[in-house]
Amino acid sequence: MIVRNEEAKLQRCLSSVAPYVDEMIIVDTGSTDQTIAIATMFGAKIAHYEWINDFAAARNYALSLSSSRWNIVLDADEYIEQFDVEAINQFMQEHRAVGRIHRISETMEENEHNYTSDYITRLIPVDHRFKGRIHEQVVTDLPRVNVPIVIQHDGYLHLNKSDRNIPILQLEVRANPNDPYYYYQLAKEYKGIGQLSESMALFEQAISRLSHKERYAPNVFVEYMYVLQKMQQYEFLIDMISSPPNCVHGFADFHFACGVICLDVMISNPQKYMSLLPLIEQSYRRCLEIGETEVYDTVRGTGSYAALYNLGNYYEVLGQEAEAIMCYQSAAQQGYQKAKLRILDLTRE
Repeated sequence: MIVRNEEAKLQRCLSSVAPYVDEMIIVDTGSTDQTIAIATMFGAKIAHYEWINDFAAARNYALSLSSSRWNIVLDADEYIEQFDVEAINQFMQEHRAVGRIHRISETMEENEHNYTSDYITRLIPVDHRFKGRIHEQVVTDLPRVNVPIVIQHDGYLHLNKSDRNIPILQLEVRANPNDPYYYYQLAKEYKGIGQLSESMALFEQAISRLSHKERYAPNVFVEYMYVLQKMQQYEFLIDMISSPPNCVHGFADFHFACGVICLDVMISNPQKYMSLLPLIEQSYRRCLEIGETEVYDTVRGTGSYAALYNLGNYYEVLGQEAEAIMCYQSAAQQGYQKAKLRILDLTRE
């Protein structure tokens, strides 16, 4: 791990990982709180590293201190929820791949908690290293395989890290002017702080460089669509929904965005955009056909309970209460609290 001023979350992380590791290596980049004291309490090997705005460099220094054949790399705002010891031991013994662990990130958007699901390469042999100043990636020729480790992550729940991230991402864009990944990450940072014109321009730079074979390519288009929605670029959005790129066809988040955006566009001018009404139902039905996935980085629920809930809203507006309740009940059975509350409201009316 690399850390700096993580006293609020470090103990949670180290407690969660302690049962599964032979040693803990903590590289501190300038803490002024109780971070080092907490790491010492857990018997961690502690080293110091001068921060140079380069996450890969700091991670690689930490890896250089390891005496283990395999390493799991974590951040302080993450903690292990599930770890299949037998399966992981077998995976490491075979030594034919690097491990992608399942990360579930909690975020807050428009006063609602969301959970994004992605798989990140974090279980690696001792000779592997990272590259990239930020959003760093493992350099490897080995296949990347999903392994049965699940971590929770809440680092972006109440924190805005754009002041730190944007300057580093700008350096990466200048150093890698043809790499769409850094334009995409920088676009998301500007979206997060509400600078939508800058975000839109960067998304367009990313899209112009995509081969559409990148694993994250569908996410670029979906994030771009939500920026266009906020900027009320409705005609452009309708064109995208009508003729989407091939890479998004099997991505539930794209079809979910189509449903949300079609409703928004239609409400803006019902007389002009009433023809979009059937697309709302079609979009959410397509989400449910695709279902939840491990193929893409996704917002949880877009292929299940959230799509069902929005489909219920659609039927309710049309006066089809029986269909709406069926959707809400299905979403409620999957634990979606908003659906449970909506069923209660309808039964009271």
